[in-house]
Amino acid sequence: MADGSGTELVLGTIAPISGVRPGSTFEAPVIFGNKGTQALQKVWLRYTVTQGLDYADVPSNCVRWDIGSYDELPARSQMTCEFDQAVEPGVVYAPEKLTLKALDRALYEDLDVAVGDYDFGPDEGASRPVRGTAPAAKLGERPGSVLTGSSSGNHDYAEDRVRVKAANTADFQVSGARLKGRVGDTVDLQVKFINAGPAWVLVNPGPPVPTRVLIKIPSGTTAVKAPECKKPAAGTYDCYVAQGWVEEDQVNTYSFKLKIDKAAAGAKGSVALNAESRPYDVNKANDKADILLDVEGSGSTGGSGSAGGSASSGESGTTGSGATGNSSATGSSGSASTTGGNLAATGSGPALPLAGAAAAVVAAGAGTVLLVRRRAARR
Repeated sequence: MADGSGTELVLGTIAPISGVRPGSTFEAPVIFGNKGTQALQKVWLRYTVTQGLDYADVPSNCVRWDIGSYDELPARSQMTCEFDQAVEPGVVYAPEKLTLKALDRALYEDLDVAVGDYDFGPDEGASRPVRGTAPAAKLGERPGSVLTGSSSGNHDYAEDRVRVKAANTADFQVSGARLKGRVGDTVDLQVKFINAGPAWVLVNPGPPVPTRVLIKIPSGTTAVKAPECKKPAAGTYDCYVAQGWVEEDQVNTYSFKLKIDKAAAGAKGSVALNAESRPYDVNKANDKADILLDVEGSGSTGGSGSAGGSASSGESGTTGSGATGNSSATGSSGSASTTGGNLAATGSGPALPLAGAAAAVVAAGAGTVLLVRRRAARR
């Protein structure tokens, strides 16, 4: 570091990576050097990747941790490699045998790389360390390379983050319902948001996910119990899907209790994703579904449209008012995701209330996520 010790590490700027196919391997163009006047006898290189990426091999001079989601951060993994090689001033180096791979769930991923003159250690929430067994990685010289990028300056590491975009899709869809009852009855309504995958979707800083499901209940009914959603108009509910990311196989269930006030001709509601761009979702046919209502004894029916889901009917029942969700998200994180209403999808268990800056973001309807790094203390 540039503190009188005569060393200054510089990490070359990493260009965004795109077109990576799930199941394939690739190398990130990582280079670094020492712009100081004295050699460093040892350096550490750290890779941190989001849950759609993994390491093809973990060399024997590297240690790997898996890190579960917490706060506004999704699950990820970290690998730190120790290079017992001199890093001479004015020489550009690149790591060898450090290869990444894209998992089936990969879509918008983050790769964070840091080089420092000390062992970084694990981030918060890390699993037990696993020492690599593949042949040790080495540093190779890159003569002629021009080094511009992040400098350690008065710190002891230099860092850069890059977006990795995989050639993959995620099928966001909704399911409706068919209701049946008499005037005066209270019936249960459940509609769903589903990410049928295969990819999970990370928002920041990539394209936004459809952070809302728009639900219109059939005319002639009143919601006596509803999820914690915005209500922009009578009989209309604007419900969040997730805060910063949506897991593959995530299911959000939005539960209502509707009282049938009167028989309205052609009474029909709907559930639909909002109109935000979703370039990864190529199947638009399942982005909207009907909520059909048959009022017994009146000859009134909601029509013959597709409800996109199973029938739902009954009296008052005991269904809760909140939107609940369940998923079987799998991959390097090994975590499940549960979300509902306007709560965050954390990828690690029951939905939690939004707090702090994240709540302000959700209140604005942006559906973004604050990526806050929590770094372990030096040694």
